[in-house]
Amino acid sequence: MAHFAELEEKTDPTGFTSDTHLVVKRVIVISNADVDANGGDLHANAETFVSNLVGGGTWKQTSYNNNFRKAYAGVGYVYNASKNKFLCPQPYASWSLDGSDDWQAPVTYPAGDQSAYMVGWDEDNTRWIATKRSDNSNHRWDADNEEWVAL
Repeated sequence: MAHFAELEEKTDPTGFTSDTHLVVKRVIVISNADVDANGGDLHANAETFVSNLVGGGTWKQTSYNNNFRKAYAGVGYVYNASKNKFLCPQPYASWSLDGSDDWQAPVTYPAGDQSAYMVGWDEDNTRWIATKRSDNSNHRWDADNEEWVAL
């Protein structure tokens, strides 16, 4: 089965910018036979076929196994036309895309085994914070010394 995402032009759904993005509205399944009969995977004719069949605006094929266009297009994902990729929504305003088009925090995630902590991102202070599982105490990550510091 082939999967197709319907795209809707919207102002940045995260609210971080006023940029316009192509945002995934829904994802549907189409038979491989229909896709093959209309040019095959990633062919513009297959996308036009889906648009004519279902209606709506712009449709792009997505891979359930992430075999093309970077990621499976979930509702709310953004289609970047210049990169021909689906990208997950930006999690925080301070985060940016790396060379592999993955969102990265401005501070590297804490090194080592973090299973003793419930780690989260503190956007207001642009730092990693955590609650220690054993005693529910709060900590911040000291990136310079690579250790948790009690708050």
